[in-house]
Amino acid sequence: MTSFRDQLDEALAVLHALEAQVKTIEQITALVAATVLDGQTLFTCGNGGSATDALHLAEELLGRYRSNRRPLPAVCLNADVGAMTCIANDFGFEQIFARQLIALAHPGDILVCFSTSGNSPNILAALHAAQERQVISIALLGNTGGAARALATHTLVVPSTNSARIQETHTLLLHAMCEEFEFRTKQ
Repeated sequence: MTSFRDQLDEALAVLHALEAQVKTIEQITALVAATVLDGQTLFTCGNGGSATDALHLAEELLGRYRSNRRPLPAVCLNADVGAMTCIANDFGFEQIFARQLIALAHPGDILVCFSTSGNSPNILAALHAAQERQVISIALLGNTGGAARALATHTLVVPSTNSARIQETHTLLLHAMCEEFEFRTKQ
């Protein structure tokens, strides 16, 4: 068992390692906010714990983060169990996000994928679908970034092999996006 002190030290080390990517993080958060505030739709997706990050980001836009503002267009592709099981049954689990994106997304929309490995077949298929639909794609990844790193329009790789640290950092990054929305809607 790892002590809390060890977990905390590891989390702090991962966060400090992000300092090298601050400019990239700021560019990504600005791009996501500007795209959605310009009227485009944000799509999110992920598997397991990353699915909850995807849902978290979408619900913050539809509801609110801290301040009251107009609802913003966001769709979490892993939120509709009926669609996911229908698609998985008829086309395979690897198509659960891509098929929805093909049906719902328009050129200029934006997709944010959460993946600790960057190698999930359904995430890779979603990134391919985003390319086909001319959708901007952001991949929040971990470890080395996996195959998703080369497919996304923009990537941010959390420098860790520990899924817990990666997901904790992804939560910080999605909150950074929310902060950008808050800032831009107050202007």
